[in-house]
Amino acid sequence: MIIAVYEKLVRDRIPDIIQAKGKDCRFSRVSGEQLMSGLEAKLSEEIQEFIDSGRDLEELADILEVVDGLASHLGSSFEEIMKLKQKKRNERGGFQEGIWLEWVQD
Repeated sequence: MIIAVYEKLVRDRIPDIIQAKGKDCRFSRVSGEQLMSGLEAKLSEEIQEFIDSGRDLEELADILEVVDGLASHLGSSFEEIMKLKQKKRNERGGFQEGIWLEWVQD
């Protein structure tokens, strides 16, 4: 019997999916700082998966799912994050034009 150890935050339905395949798993529910740390680690993992995938849009969607989870557990919402994003875009612009700042002279 081989046991793969993960010790990481996973999507809510993953234990059901594993068990539906006839496999055993052990999981627990975390909250508070452990949940936030898990989400932060998951965000880093998903960003690396996006880079490694050759920029697969499904991996980009995974990043947004983690951002949604972070917003929720910070007492906000994805919609509120999108409003803040738009506010910053209105004030400072987005990243559509590919502006590469080379230097600034004081």
